Amino acid sequence: MSDEEHQFESKADAGASKTFPQQAGTIRKNGYIVIKNRACKVVEVSTSKTGKHGHAKCHFVAIDIFNGKKLEDIVPSSHNCDVPHVNRTDYQLIDISEDGFVSLLTENGGTKDDLKLPTDDSLLTQIKDGFAEGKDLVVTVMSAMGEEQICALKDIGPK
Repeated sequence: MSDEEHQFESKADAGASKTFPQQAGTIRKNGYIVIKNRACKVVEVSTSKTGKHGHAKCHFVAIDIFNGKKLEDIVPSSHNCDVPHVNRTDYQLIDISEDGFVSLLTENGGTKDDLKLPTDDSLLTQIKDGFAEGKDLVVTVMSAMGEEQICALKDIGPK
């Protein structure tokens, strides 16, 4: 055999899939679904009767969890849809930089510096005002399909 060493490039994730298949007929309101390669939260589901060609159809109305856009899709109820793995994680806010990035404290004591401030105006002003007042703030970060965004804020009292 060969004596040369093999180099393997390490990737950040463990190769886990960003989505999993689920039968369209089993996806309910407030569940998640991938429409046009975007992770969405289902706000309305309606199922049509089987027609001449034998497939009941599910009509999904969903809202993109990151940009709030409304998306629709119609899928045969017996077919599989992609459902994103959606995770919520709480981090303590350490700092806000001038260029709109936040510095967050992870659970193991490290820092996470690759997240931008949210685009939602009310949440943005709450974070900036609370930070300016010196409050201890915990932000909730939602992540799905390789995207992350701050989606909620908790005040855990003064520093």
